[in-house]
Amino acid sequence: MEYTTPIKLTNAQRAEVLTQALPYIQKYYNKKVVVKYGGNAMINEQLKEQVMEDIVLLHLIGVKVVLVHGGGPEITETLKRIGKESVFCDGLRVTDKETADVVQMVLAGKINKSLVNMLEISGGKSIGISGLDGHMIKAEMKDERLGFVGKITEVDVTPINDLLEKGYIPVVSTIGCDDNGNVYNINADTAAAFIAGEMEAERLITMTDIEGILRDKDDRSSIIPCMDIKMAAELFENGIISGGMIPKVECCIDAIHKGVKKVTILDGRVPHALLIETLTNEGAGTMVVADMNDEEL
Repeated sequence: MEYTTPIKLTNAQRAEVLTQALPYIQKYYNKKVVVKYGGNAMINEQLKEQVMEDIVLLHLIGVKVVLVHGGGPEITETLKRIGKESVFCDGLRVTDKETADVVQMVLAGKINKSLVNMLEISGGKSIGISGLDGHMIKAEMKDERLGFVGKITEVDVTPINDLLEKGYIPVVSTIGCDDNGNVYNINADTAAAFIAGEMEAERLITMTDIEGILRDKDDRSSIIPCMDIKMAAELFENGIISGGMIPKVECCIDAIHKGVKKVTILDGRVPHALLIETLTNEGAGTMVVADMNDEEL
């Protein structure tokens, strides 16, 4: 994807942009928005810096942003460096004890703290936590074939809400645990859906490395800007939602069922996509809602 040179605006044009954003600032003021960020959307460092700047801007105008992250590519790279091959089954990483240790080190350590540092450098106040802190994400073994890959059994968002009340941007790494102290690798989309639901978030925004949901996978202009659960079921049945998009859309629907009003699959490769989605009427990616006939939409 090519990146264009930023357009230089006059002061009057800047003022007009801010004025147009005002209704959206009012709409999301003091509301909770969960942003899931990770995987291939995090690879480009320049874009990562812009995403952190966008999150800080939303935080400073009164949006209660929670950043939930994964980090599959970095886990794969770290395993490769120690001579361990990554094995996948049904699209999920097979996680033995050694791999679980690496997942914890990379997610709760390197990635989590680097995102916290970038948010702080951009002018935000941030604290990083993992699903182990306060046993926030409890899990059990999803499938014995997968090893320490977790199925979420319970989420306690009290630590996240405490940080929000103190004015911090919580950065959450998606590892979980059980009562016996076992550590589990948790799918970040699933964790974000659970967290957003438990927090009764206004929105869940999933940043990924695709444009959104396409009617024709080979035609980028065929993006579906908005769909509801009924339409999603039809797209599943017709095979339009397929492959790696299936679990992402299923997580969107899960979040809607848990009470999240809107869920968006957003192209994290687009500069400032997060601001375009939240502070303009243009939007980006595909939005999933319970019912498109809802007047509040």
